[in-house]
Amino acid sequence: MHRPVDLARLHGLSTQAIRNYERDGVLPAAQRTASGYRVYTDQHVAALSAYLALVQGYGYRTAGVVMRAVGRDDPESAFAAVDAAHVQLQRDRETLATVASAVTVLASAPPARPGDRSLPVGAVAHRLAVTPATLRKWERAGILVPARDRATHYRVYSPDDVRDAELAHLLRRGGYRLDHIAAVLRQVRDAGDPEALAGSLAGWQERVTARGRAMLTGSARLADYLDLLDSAGADVRRPARGG
Repeated sequence: MHRPVDLARLHGLSTQAIRNYERDGVLPAAQRTASGYRVYTDQHVAALSAYLALVQGYGYRTAGVVMRAVGRDDPESAFAAVDAAHVQLQRDRETLATVASAVTVLASAPPARPGDRSLPVGAVAHRLAVTPATLRKWERAGILVPARDRATHYRVYSPDDVRDAELAHLLRRGGYRLDHIAAVLRQVRDAGDPEALAGSLAGWQERVTARGRAMLTGSARLADYLDLLDSAGADVRRPARGG
């Protein structure tokens, strides 16, 4: 049997945090002594370890969804939340690879010159051999962000916009989805230039790798908790409150 302070000390938390986790349903309900004090078991220790490890890999929202699903004996919903997070991680990896491939293209492109003029949508469409409707579709997807002419309100594409359109066209021909291309172009615009973009890739890769490893740890702790529940039987999932 464990007191709230025992669980708190294990992870450097406050006793209020432990009570909050119980209130939010990420920890099972505590047993109570005759005088009303909370008493936790090894089940709660394992649940807390699983939840905190899940937070590191999957974030607070998904970790909460998983633990509450386990608490109501709904493992399929817990597994679905875990699966969705891994799908998102894979998409992030694909986007990272797309950005990395784009760096070479951007670095080899001639820089925009001060005298370069903006182009209307028809001229850009003709240059890429696509329709204006395609460019508007890319704009709705967040790939392109052309300005508007103050007098006519028509779209005008700056040299940087044309560069983005050419890169989007190249990636689209490579089979990349619009949402991936939009993520690439956001990275390009945020970085400011190909050199800065290339420099940010290493840190981005480190974060993706760290998240993947943290997910493995969280999944392992969750598996340990589920094994404990299975070995103890279904009744342990919902401990009865004492007087």
